[in-house]
Amino acid sequence: MNLHLLRAGFIPLVDAAPLIVAHEIGFAEEEGLALDLRKAPSWSTLRDMVALGQIEAAHMLSPVPVATALGLGGNATRLDALSVLSVNGNVVCVSRALADRMRAGGYAFDFSDPRAAGEALMKAVDGQLRIGVPFPFSMHAELLYYWLGALGVPAPQSLDVRTVPPPLMADAIAAGEVDAFCVGEPWGSIAVENGVGELLLPGSAIWSFAPEKVLAVRHDWAGTQPVLTGKLIRTLWRAGRWLSQPANRATASEILSQPHYLGVTAEILDRALSGHFVISPRGDQRQRDSFVAFHEGAATFPWRSQAQWIAQRLAARTGLDRDMSLAAAHQVFRTDLYRNALSALHVDLPGASEKVEGALDTPREIASASGTLILRPDRFFDGAVFDLSALQR
Repeated sequence: MNLHLLRAGFIPLVDAAPLIVAHEIGFAEEEGLALDLRKAPSWSTLRDMVALGQIEAAHMLSPVPVATALGLGGNATRLDALSVLSVNGNVVCVSRALADRMRAGGYAFDFSDPRAAGEALMKAVDGQLRIGVPFPFSMHAELLYYWLGALGVPAPQSLDVRTVPPPLMADAIAAGEVDAFCVGEPWGSIAVENGVGELLLPGSAIWSFAPEKVLAVRHDWAGTQPVLTGKLIRTLWRAGRWLSQPANRATASEILSQPHYLGVTAEILDRALSGHFVISPRGDQRQRDSFVAFHEGAATFPWRSQAQWIAQRLAARTGLDRDMSLAAAHQVFRTDLYRNALSALHVDLPGASEKVEGALDTPREIASASGTLILRPDRFFDGAVFDLSALQR
């Protein structure tokens, strides 16, 4: 079979697994594609590689295509999010010194309660909290600002926010450059392994169904390559479904551990995939089910309401017009292309392309083609909801 070569970029993170598995297990080849995977050193580099046409597709922070559509970040090339690659998968990590002060204040590091964790953190911090995020337009930043803002901490203006590439987070906290960080796995667990940090919270404790990474391409490429776009969406959907099966977890960890991908032991990578974490250098352990999702509950469906939640957060922080930002974001998550691509597989998809974000406390069956689709809880920790129809009244 003649395969069509596609160049695809990624950052070494557990949630790059769909692209890597698509290449290694053969899902790309099933669709007639050969993925040439390129590892990038930072999110800005990866974004620019897509924008400049050096690669066709990328594992991308979900807020980046939205920020680009809003004219933020200095990149004018319009990007489309063809699908969500992963839901959740981040951790908040604090330095050993800060963890010791939090414990002295009575905090038990339960790895589950954002309110108690945030109050203990702000009580223990000495001066302005220096906190690392991988990129200014990232779900890491949005979760941190949402979390601390809901606790009454002016964010980000009262924080010293520093941009650090994910693989360098442990080094930054070891060097005393930051007091804490939010990052995708395995880089929080690496800080624990190196004895320089302790895990405070999973990102899913703040928003239980946050769209973390998307499959991003240039808007003009998606427009001129509809056949390849469909093949790419179907390839990544199959990879996500494979990753969702517990029997494949050990194989996935072994694949990701290879030096040209993440270069981290399979045992550490399995922590994110299993949700079984070692949170401190003393060996304290915690379980977080559904820490990262690649398929369940329509995880890869690019809900337009998710893009608009990101847009309203960015608009509020940067002074952009809210209604214009919501309208721009509506075009970024390509629900239309996703539906077209998966129609050939008869995948049960949501009947709607928008929903009230944060409304589900429990799994819920929704309207879909076959009536068998169940969404997972998507609650924000403070009980707030994002209802676009209410904003437009």
